[in-house]
Amino acid sequence: MQNTVRKDSAHKPIDQLPADATWDDLMEQIYVRQAIENGLSDSEQGKLQSVQEIRKKYGLPE
Repeated sequence: MQNTVRKDSAHKPIDQLPADATWDDLMEQIYVRQAIENGLSDSEQGKLQSVQEIRKKYGLPE
Protein backbone atom coordinates (compact mmCIF):
# COMPACT_ATOMS: atom_id res chain seq x y z
CA MET A 1 0.00 0.00 0.00
CA GLN A 2 1.45 3.34 -1.01
CA ASN A 3 0.71 6.42 1.04
CA THR A 4 0.89 9.65 -0.88
CA VAL A 5 1.47 12.94 0.90
CA ARG A 6 0.61 16.35 -0.42
CA LYS A 7 3.21 19.00 0.28
CA ASP A 8 0.76 21.20 2.17
CA SER A 9 -0.12 18.26 4.44
CA ALA A 10 3.57 17.65 5.10
CA HIS A 11 4.12 21.28 6.10
CA LYS A 12 1.34 21.27 8.69
CA PRO A 13 3.15 19.27 11.42
CA ILE A 14 6.31 21.30 10.83
CA ASP A 15 4.43 24.59 11.12
CA GLN A 16 2.83 23.46 14.39
CA LEU A 17 6.14 22.66 16.11
CA PRO A 18 7.81 25.23 18.33
CA ALA A 19 10.82 27.12 16.98
CA ASP A 20 13.23 25.06 19.10
CA ALA A 21 11.86 21.67 18.00
CA THR A 22 14.30 18.87 17.25
CA TRP A 23 14.35 16.33 14.43
CA ASP A 24 13.09 13.79 16.98
CA ASP A 25 10.08 16.02 17.69
CA LEU A 26 9.29 16.13 13.99
CA MET A 27 9.75 12.38 13.58
CA GLU A 28 7.38 11.76 16.50
CA GLN A 29 4.71 13.94 14.87
CA ILE A 30 5.12 12.10 11.58
CA TYR A 31 4.95 8.69 13.30
CA VAL A 32 1.81 9.60 15.27
CA ARG A 33 0.08 10.98 12.17
CA GLN A 34 0.94 7.88 10.14
CA ALA A 35 -0.27 5.56 12.92
CA ILE A 36 -3.59 7.41 13.13
CA GLU A 37 -4.07 7.40 9.36
CA ASN A 38 -3.25 3.68 9.18
CA GLY A 39 -5.74 2.96 11.97
CA LEU A 40 -8.47 4.95 10.24
CA SER A 41 -7.76 3.15 6.97
CA ASP A 42 -7.93 -0.24 8.69
CA SER A 43 -11.21 0.76 10.32
CA GLU A 44 -12.71 1.83 6.99
CA GLN A 45 -11.70 -1.52 5.50
CA GLY A 46 -13.22 -3.47 8.39
CA LYS A 47 -9.86 -4.72 9.63
CA LEU A 48 -10.81 -4.54 13.28
CA GLN A 49 -10.58 -6.85 16.25
CA SER A 50 -12.51 -6.47 19.47
CA VAL A 51 -10.77 -6.00 22.80
CA GLN A 52 -12.03 -9.44 23.80
CA GLU A 53 -10.40 -11.04 20.72
CA ILE A 54 -7.06 -9.39 21.50
CA ARG A 55 -7.24 -10.39 25.16
CA LYS A 56 -7.98 -14.00 24.18
CA LYS A 57 -5.17 -14.02 21.58
CA TYR A 58 -2.59 -12.92 24.17
CA GLY A 59 -4.04 -14.82 27.14
CA LEU A 60 -5.07 -11.70 29.04
CA PRO A 61 -7.94 -11.65 31.52
CA GLU A 62 -11.27 -10.30 30.32
